[in-house]
Amino acid sequence: MDELLQFVITGITVGMIYALIALGFVLVWKSSGVANLALGQLVLISSWFTYGMLVQAGLPLWLGFPLVVLFALALGWIIERFVLRPLIAQPILSLITVTLGLAYFIEGVVTFIWPWSVDALPRLFPREPLHIGTAVVSQEYLWAAAISLVLFGLLSLYFKYNKMGIAMRATADDQMAVQACGIPVTKIFSRSWMFACVLAAVGGILMSSIGGITFGLVETGLKAFSVVILGGLNSFLGAIVAGPIIGLAENLGGGYLTPLTWPGVREVIPFIIIIIVMFLKPYGLFGEVRIERI
Repeated sequence: MDELLQFVITGITVGMIYALIALGFVLVWKSSGVANLALGQLVLISSWFTYGMLVQAGLPLWLGFPLVVLFALALGWIIERFVLRPLIAQPILSLITVTLGLAYFIEGVVTFIWPWSVDALPRLFPREPLHIGTAVVSQEYLWAAAISLVLFGLLSLYFKYNKMGIAMRATADDQMAVQACGIPVTKIFSRSWMFACVLAAVGGILMSSIGGITFGLVETGLKAFSVVILGGLNSFLGAIVAGPIIGLAENLGGGYLTPLTWPGVREVIPFIIIIIVMFLKPYGLFGEVRIERI
């Protein structure tokens, strides 16, 4: 029973990090219709940049983290302004392909600057584990869950009450109407990519604090993509609900199926879920169903 409780707590927590990263994908998709296939690589480079600030440069946390956020904002702005904006009104396949090329470019940059494959961030949270019932849980998981919840709340308030947040929601529904109101759509696109990069950076830091910095962080982005598929490509609520579901399935499956199957079964569970969802409910749990008549 204590093992089950531990699997549930850690699974939901990791799933919330997946949901946080997935929100960045949904933001970009809703505002511009671009499928960001470089999501995992954004998580990877943000984690290594955090390592560069806190370990290599030796900066304190209060200075290192704001610099990481500024780096993520700048990275998102550069990607939208110089990589994607020239492709506005081009076929959707071109936009998807360029994000795939961007993913390999970022991966190459990371390999060039940080050629070693594994490292760790300094301790960000208290070391003492907490006892929840019969389970013993590291504080990294609980802090990650709390930070994810706070960010979910802040984003919800931003999109509900902030003028630019309302404009971003409107752009997702009708770009022409937003342009008619005098709001530059390209500014919305840029803001979406900047937010997506910040969410990827925060998600990467939280995942790195739990499991260290490895090239496996790229798979974290792919697992976040499975969250998007399950929840719905254009649904914020879907990402928040589907994240813990994916994390829970991954942890429970890895914990109980590994002795019966093979050691790597945990890693493939999110992708098995993708296949099942595409067959049974291709628009996801909360995705908008669109029927096109020819």
